[in-house]
Amino acid sequence: MHEDVEPAVPPAPGAEQYPALDFANSAVALPGGQYADRLGTPASADRWLADRGLAPENAGLAEMCTSQLRSLREQIRSLFAARVAGVPALPAAVAAVNDALTRVPTAALLLWDDKTGPRRAAPHPVDQILDHALAALAADAADLLTGPDAARLTACGSPPCNRFLLRHGRRHWCSTRCGDRARAARAYARRTRPADG
Repeated sequence: MHEDVEPAVPPAPGAEQYPALDFANSAVALPGGQYADRLGTPASADRWLADRGLAPENAGLAEMCTSQLRSLREQIRSLFAARVAGVPALPAAVAAVNDALTRVPTAALLLWDDKTGPRRAAPHPVDQILDHALAALAADAADLLTGPDAARLTACGSPPCNRFLLRHGRRHWCSTRCGDRARAARAYARRTRPADG
């Protein structure tokens, strides 16, 4: 397992439009039993958030923050999978998205220091950065699930790939590589199938 390695997999169709789709796909199952997690370490999570404008460079995420990101990712993946399968969502997944949506304070808090007196300030900066990123990703996931593109949401049809995409036409793969792998598997199955006799 290579946790902090960016796999050479292009973004899935729709990931540019919906950061939550890219977020759900940030843990990638690769051929040969390989697995890459773009949120595997605080440093890689920092990079992922900064690359998408969800946090400043080197935000200083701790493992606890990274764990919260991975947890929300799994809940969003659960919601996407339920939508694709046409089954009810797990209540815990819906609650996790709603919790992330309501975590961002709308106003600076009142703080009182014994020496300097009262002042208004945001909560701990790293917590605030994380809460805003979680809220933005949760809102984007909710928009995708309830918007006009929800019907196009699908899972990649090339095992072992675990990514989601927005289907365009008949395309059911997240990348050319997955499409080639699926076509090669079908061709192999046809060549090795016993002849009807």
